[in-house]
Amino acid sequence: MTESETIAYDVVVLGAGPVGENVADRTRAAGLTTAVVESELIGGECSYWACMPSKALLRPVIARADARRLPGLRQAVQGPLDTAAIFARRNWYTGDWTDDGQADWLAGIGADLYRGHGRLAGPRTVTVGDRTLTARHAVVVSTGTRAVLPGLPGLAEVKPWTSREATSAQSVPGRLVVVGGGVVATEMATAFQAFGARVTVLVRGKGLLNRMEPFAGELVAEALTEAGADVRTGTSVESVTRSDGTVVVVTDHGDRIEADEILFATGRAPRTEDIGLDTIGLEPGSWLTVDDSLRVTGTDWLYGVGDVNHRALLTHQGKYQARIAGAAIAARAAGTAVDGAEPWSAHVATADHECVPQVVFTDPEAAAVGLSLAEAEQAGYRVRAVDVEMSSVAGAGLYAEGYKGRARMVVDLEEEILRGVTFVGPGVGELIHSATVAVTGRVPIARLWHAVPSYPTISEVWLRLLEAFRDT
Repeated sequence: MTESETIAYDVVVLGAGPVGENVADRTRAAGLTTAVVESELIGGECSYWACMPSKALLRPVIARADARRLPGLRQAVQGPLDTAAIFARRNWYTGDWTDDGQADWLAGIGADLYRGHGRLAGPRTVTVGDRTLTARHAVVVSTGTRAVLPGLPGLAEVKPWTSREATSAQSVPGRLVVVGGGVVATEMATAFQAFGARVTVLVRGKGLLNRMEPFAGELVAEALTEAGADVRTGTSVESVTRSDGTVVVVTDHGDRIEADEILFATGRAPRTEDIGLDTIGLEPGSWLTVDDSLRVTGTDWLYGVGDVNHRALLTHQGKYQARIAGAAIAARAAGTAVDGAEPWSAHVATADHECVPQVVFTDPEAAAVGLSLAEAEQAGYRVRAVDVEMSSVAGAGLYAEGYKGRARMVVDLEEEILRGVTFVGPGVGELIHSATVAVTGRVPIARLWHAVPSYPTISEVWLRLLEAFRDT
């Protein structure tokens, strides 16, 4: 083919992260020709700078913490972590930041890969360098998000870390300042404190993990403090400078903190600033507003899937959206009606609204699905929250001596179903799918009594929650 050739496909996907890969998988399975355009590594943020490397860093931290809670084992794990081995294992999980295997997978499903920066050049048209790709049915934007840095004077010269530098670090700084109170901030504070760094966490708000129930952030902050981290809430950064390798942070309280590195985990922005949105009448750098089939409002061919639509900035939820979008694109290409489809049908991303699950891999873990108590009340539901200490079940005590955690279910009193569930404690990430099924399936409280938890497991907390609801 010549450099200026125009190539036609049924579907063109911008972005080859997990979301773009899943869209391509679904459209190819439906027999639609598909092109995927990627300017960085195939597999995206999740594979190389987020989900996979961060959890590879955290797993030894959590395993050691669990071991230290068990008599007969704690004495065997009192030494420092082997960070070189941990980093090497993390490097393996990222493929040493190469994407050959992911490229082979795309080729295996029959999708064509174009490496380079893709830009819209009008309706149904994408340019990649000197090539022009046209889409008969759909263009899908799945370019994800980037870290946002605050507008502090001279910050660029400081060379701060974002999530990318933190998850790909090859050594441990002696002192680390973490700015932020969300998932990235709490997970990286957990990891680097355990690796031996002296960690200071600066949180502008009242507490950590403010999108979860308040007790989640409280328990995580308490554990970080017990581990040796300095957690300061209600604190903003006024200035940051670096001199002779030392970072100097001055807070709004006038405190001066010295560190070797500073991590800003203060939010995300859509990677849509340079993808040609202006050529179709949309604002560059904006979040894409979509309907429940993930089609961009005001178009009949453009889809915004994953983080770019700001519905739920989570890899697993983006992949869910990708499955829905792929099915909707295939149905529309076949002339099947999609608009007006019922909630929970194959072409409607209903779970985005009130059934989103998330796990924060701190120590203790925090896991939640659905609405918090405050969110449910704000949505107008008549609800009651029921709390139970996780230590009330035999399985928790067997899991770890001195097990500390809490569970909450938010009960809709009119429909007698669950609107939300939160667990905080060691190992609770593996409990959250049962809660996701209960919330998504709108399982009646009366039926949940018949879902018998195995004894002695931590999942017996479900029985304690039901008893607490019955008795209050």
